[in-house]
Amino acid sequence: MGTENLEKIFNPKRVAVIGATDREGSVGARLFRNMIGVGFDGAVYPVNPFRTTVQGITAYPSILKIPWHVDLAIIATPAHVVPQTVEECGKAGVQGIIIISAGFRETGKEGEALEKEVLELKDKYGMRILGPNCFGIMRPKIRLNATFANKAAMPGKIAFISQSAALCASVVDWASEAHIGFSAVVSTGSMLDVDFGDLIDYFGTDPQTRSIVLYIESIRNARKFMSAARGFARAKPIVVVKAGRFPRSIEAAVSHTGALCGEDAVYDAAFRRAGIVRVEAINDLFNCAEALAMQPNPKGPNLTIITNAGGPGIMAADFLIAKGGKLTSLSAETIDALKKALPPYCSIINPIDILEEATPDRFRKVIEICLQDPNSDAFLIIYTPQGATEPLAIAKIILELSKQTTKPILTSLMGEVECRRAGQILRKNRIPVFTTPEQAVSTFMYMYSYTQNLELLYQTPEELTMELAIPTFLKEVLRKAHNEGRTVLSQHEALQFLEAYQIPTIKTLVAKTPEEAEAIASEIGCPIVMKALSPQITHKSKVEGVILNVWSPRQAKALFETLAEKVKKYGPEAEFQGTIIQPMVQKKLCELLIGSKKDKEFGSIIMFGMGGTATELFQDVNIGLPPLNQVLARRLMEKTKVYKLAEMCEGRFNVKLLEEILVKFSQLVIDFPEIKEIEINPLIVDENTASAVDARIVIDPERILHETSFHEHLVIAPYPKKYVTQWTLKDGTPVILRPIKPEDEALLRELYSSLSEETMRYRFFQVFREVSHETLTRYCNLDYDREIAIVADVQKDQRRIIGVALLSLEPGRKNGEFAVVVGDQWQGLGLGSKLIDYIIGIGKEMGLKAIYGFVISDNAKMIHLCTKKGFRIEPVDSETSKAVMELA
Repeated sequence: MGTENLEKIFNPKRVAVIGATDREGSVGARLFRNMIGVGFDGAVYPVNPFRTTVQGITAYPSILKIPWHVDLAIIATPAHVVPQTVEECGKAGVQGIIIISAGFRETGKEGEALEKEVLELKDKYGMRILGPNCFGIMRPKIRLNATFANKAAMPGKIAFISQSAALCASVVDWASEAHIGFSAVVSTGSMLDVDFGDLIDYFGTDPQTRSIVLYIESIRNARKFMSAARGFARAKPIVVVKAGRFPRSIEAAVSHTGALCGEDAVYDAAFRRAGIVRVEAINDLFNCAEALAMQPNPKGPNLTIITNAGGPGIMAADFLIAKGGKLTSLSAETIDALKKALPPYCSIINPIDILEEATPDRFRKVIEICLQDPNSDAFLIIYTPQGATEPLAIAKIILELSKQTTKPILTSLMGEVECRRAGQILRKNRIPVFTTPEQAVSTFMYMYSYTQNLELLYQTPEELTMELAIPTFLKEVLRKAHNEGRTVLSQHEALQFLEAYQIPTIKTLVAKTPEEAEAIASEIGCPIVMKALSPQITHKSKVEGVILNVWSPRQAKALFETLAEKVKKYGPEAEFQGTIIQPMVQKKLCELLIGSKKDKEFGSIIMFGMGGTATELFQDVNIGLPPLNQVLARRLMEKTKVYKLAEMCEGRFNVKLLEEILVKFSQLVIDFPEIKEIEINPLIVDENTASAVDARIVIDPERILHETSFHEHLVIAPYPKKYVTQWTLKDGTPVILRPIKPEDEALLRELYSSLSEETMRYRFFQVFREVSHETLTRYCNLDYDREIAIVADVQKDQRRIIGVALLSLEPGRKNGEFAVVVGDQWQGLGLGSKLIDYIIGIGKEMGLKAIYGFVISDNAKMIHLCTKKGFRIEPVDSETSKAVMELA
C-alpha cells in the first residue's frame, strides 16, 4: 500500500489510546501520560470499558462510542482482544493503528493465528498498521509521543527507524545527552503491515527529515525495501546498522557459491547497490547521518588533518589508513605556503601539527591555506584545549573559513565544558563535531562510502550487445532433469546454458568406455584433462577425480579405469557414467569463479572471485545483485584481491571480456528463476581470452512445478523486454519503441539539447541550457518497479532518440504521473499520440486506477491530444492544467 494513510499515523489530529489506564507502572498508563503530557496539539481520547475517566479525562468504553472521527488508534491491550479491537477501529473509520501489544507470532501458532485475523481486518477496512509488539512512535515537531518511554526525543532532522523497541528507548535517552534531535522515532515491531520500505517512502518525502537512520535485524520484503531505498538514497542519506552479522550455522551448500555467500555479505551487497551507508555501531549511525545531512559528500578518500596536538593527529592518521582512507599528498603550492606561514619546527607534512602554542591567527592561516589545496577531498580539524587559542575562538574561525570551500569539514574538539559550547555553535551552523579524532575519521570514511555507492548507482555504463530472446530449449533441459528426479544438471547440460548465452567454454566431450577415451584424446589432441563423471560427486577434486596433463591416447585409455575406481571408492551409491575429456589449457593468468545462488531474503545474487581448488580456502569473493550492467560488473570485480593482483602483474585481465561475461551471466540468472545455484569454476583467463572449464547448476523443483511471473527471484526489477516493439512514423520512418536504460544517457542528452525553448518549457516548465549528468541519470537509471520511460529509437543514418514518454508510479502503485516530449523535428508524425497510447496501455497492465499529467495551459496541442484520448482536463492554477484518465 506504500505511503497510503501513513499520514494518519505520523500526523494525526485525533488519537484514541485503547487500553489507557490509571494503573501505575502499566504500559497503558505511561503511554496515555506521554500522549497528554507533552503538549500534543491534537485531541486524545482514552478508551477503557471498565473506567469512566482515565488520568482525569473522560474515558469511552469503545472507540465506536467516541463522537468524533479518530485518525489514529494506539492499542495497548492483551493480544487475544486485539483482533476485536481492530475490527471496531475499522467500523469507526480509523485509518491508522499502532499495536503496542506483544503476544503474536513470537509466541507460536496461536500468536500467528491472531496476526492472520488482524491482517484480514486491515485489508477489509483499508487501514495501515504499525506493529504489533512495538514501542510506538515520536514526532517531536508536533509534540506527539505515542510511546511508553520515560523521556521524549528532541526535535531534529533525523528519522530513526528501529526493529528493536528497547533500542528506541536507549537511543532517545542517549541522543538527548548528545544533543541530537529527531524528525521521528519509529519502532517497527513485527512489521505485520507497515515495513521498512513504506517508512523510507514516507520519510523520503517528509520535509522535516534530512536523513534516515535504520536499525535492522531482518528485512521481510526485500524488493520493496530496495526500491524505496534506491528511490531516495541520493536525495536523503540512508544509514544502517544491521544486527546479526554472524549466523550460528550455515546451511550445507552444493556449490562453492552457496558456501561462500553468507547472509551478512549479501546484506552488504544489497546496501551498496541501494546507495545505503552501512555502519558498525550505534554512535557511528548518528555521527554519519548528521555529517551527511550537514556537509557535502567527499569526492575521494584524501583527508587533510590539521591539529594543535601531535598525538591525536598521528592516531587519526593511523585510523584513517587502517580504514582504507588516504592522507592527502599536499600540492607543492600548499607546502610552500605552509612553510611561509609556520615556524620551521612545525610539521608541514600531513597531518599538519601547528603545535600547542598555535594562536588564533596561526589556526586561521593554516586552515585557509589547506582549504585551497587541490588534492584534498575533505578536512579534519583537531583541537585540544591548550595554549593560546580558546575553543570559542577556533569555532568562530572554522565557521568563517568554511564558507570558502565546497568540500566537507569535520572537527574534533577534545575537551569538556568550553569545547561543548564551541561544538554547539559549530553544529548549529552545520559543521559536525566529534569528541575523538577516531570518530571523525570513521565518519569521513562512511561519507566516502556513500559517495562510492551513489557513483555505483548513477555512473553511465557502456552499451553491451545482448540477445533479448530466452533460449527456450534450455527450459526443456530443466524439465527433463526434474522428470528424472535430478536436482543437479550434468556438466554437459550446464555447459549448454553457458554456450547459449555466448559465454566462452572449453571443448568438452564425454567418453563412456576406455576405447572412446582413447579416440577422443586422438581427436582433440594431447595434453588433455580427464574428469570422473558421476551425478553423486559434485566436487571432483575432493575424490581425486581430476587428472591433468594426460599426454597420450594410450594413457587416456588406461586412466579411464583409474577414474572408475576412484568413483567406486567414494561410495556404493556413486554411479560412474564415464569421463569428461577437455583440452589442457596451457596458458593461464589465473582461475576465477562466477556463481549465483538464491538468498532467502534477497533472491538471486551473483558472486565473482578467485576460483579453482583453493576457492574456499582463500574466500576471495565479492557479491552483487542482478541485473548487472558494464559498470556494475566492473565494480563487482574491482573489490576482489584476485582482480587487484592481476592488475599488478605484467599480464592483465581482458577486463572488457570479463564484463561481458558477467553481464551475460546476469541475464542467464534473470531468465531462469528455476536455477537455485549456478557456478562456473574455474573460468580460466589469460591476457586476452577466458574459458569456462567446469559448470554446475542446481535446480529449484518448486520453480519448475509452479512457474511465476514478475521476476520474483530478483529484488531489483530487470529491463522489461516485453515492452520492446517496432512501429512506423507517418512518413515511413521505422522506430523502435523500448524502455529506456542507463546506457542511453548520451542519446537522451542529444534529444534534450535539440529541443526548442518552447518544447523544453512545455515539457519541463522551464528552459535550461545544459542538462547535467545528475539530471540525465535521474531519467535514464530507473527502477522499473516505480517508473518506466518509453523512448522512440530511430536508427536511420545515425542512431538517436526522438521522443520519450515517462510514467512514474506513486508509492501505493494506484496512480501514476506521465509526461511526454517529442523532438521538434519529429513532431506532427503521430509519435506523441503513439507514446501516450503506449503509456495508457502500460498503466492498465500495471493495474493503475488512474494516470495524470500536468500541462502548461497554453500548450494547446497537448491539451487537444489529451482531450481526444479521453483525458479529463482540470485547471490547477492560472498557468497549469491537469490531464486525468481513469483506467479502472
